Amino acid sequence: MTYAISAALQSAVYDQLIGNAALTALVGDDIYDALPQGPLPSLYLTLGAETVRDASDGTGYGAWHDLTVAVVTDAAGFHMAKTVAAAASDALVDAGLALSRGRLVSLNFRRATARRQSGGRRRIDMTFRARVAED
Repeated sequence: MTYAISAALQSAVYDQLIGNAALTALVGDDIYDALPQGPLPSLYLTLGAETVRDASDGTGYGAWHDLTVAVVTDAAGFHMAKTVAAAASDALVDAGLALSRGRLVSLNFRRATARRQSGGRRRIDMTFRARVAED
């Protein structure tokens, strides 16, 4: 197993999201790897948790990464959050991300959970599964 590609994958996912015109038309530059200090915007997207499993085989090292991308809003309903989630999903699914280390074999949508949070916020957590290999 290798966790060595994790940072490269995270950077490529972040770059893909901030470079997507449809997504930035909806949230501007409110796409975060780490939340900023102070008041949060009323609608934003953030990278979240990650779970990694070994996918090494006879050809080399590799891993499955289940990574979370979250959409958070203080809007009264889920409509805008779902619109942003769809744009983020479109930006990532089957994206040909160039990694600074290793290579991306596949990137697919796995699941999503939409829920209300305390304080009236709405949150959608989307999980994407990436298969990476060490070259």
